[in-house]
Amino acid sequence: MVIQQQIPIHIAIIMDGNRRWAREHGLPVLAGHQKVADEILEPLVAHAAKRGIKYLTFWAFSTENWSRDKREIEGIIRIFRHVIRKRWQRLHEKGVRIKVIGDISKFAPDIQEALAKVVKQTKNNTKITAVFALNYGGRDELIRAINNLRIYESTNLRIKTEITEKEFEKYLDTKDVPDPDMIVRTSGEERLSGFLPWQSVYSELYFPAWYMPEFTTEKLDEVIEEYRKRKRRFGQ
Repeated sequence: MVIQQQIPIHIAIIMDGNRRWAREHGLPVLAGHQKVADEILEPLVAHAAKRGIKYLTFWAFSTENWSRDKREIEGIIRIFRHVIRKRWQRLHEKGVRIKVIGDISKFAPDIQEALAKVVKQTKNNTKITAVFALNYGGRDELIRAINNLRIYESTNLRIKTEITEKEFEKYLDTKDVPDPDMIVRTSGEERLSGFLPWQSVYSELYFPAWYMPEFTTEKLDEVIEEYRKRKRRFGQ
């Protein structure tokens, strides 16, 4: 069976190329991250909602990113605080529901509290769901899901020899988010790097050459048009 859809329900974005964009423009390394936070994310979310997309996921910080230069990490954390306090409030005012995936326990307490607050504040918004993957790694998610499942079954004395896909998905970070129809990795790198390994099995993949700071609303239209060309078979 071939299914051809007009508009994807869920687009997930691996935000790559911020540092390369900054270097090519002769700017400090954090300039790319700052541009994405200040000029790219909000218009993309608004335009996605306008086009009828229901979920837009951004992989903003991976479990491997902690190995970067300490000063860059500190700068990124400062940008996180700014985005949560200012930018996400604007998204809330526009009716955007915000969800966070990843192990946020690694962040400072004030960031954890701010994330929990904005998720709760926006939970009833319905215009679009913007998912931010923070300290996210695909293998890390699967391991946490397995451990949480084991804890639940041990606590409730429900040890099973078989676990179904449907039951296992209840323990994933994305338990209430549909699998992405398309995954976009900016900057031309052609790999997923462990992004959503469970959820991406039938996702369409797109690897444009442009960097994340160049991801305009017009380029989102390009992504949608590319998706419309694809014929999805779901293994059939």
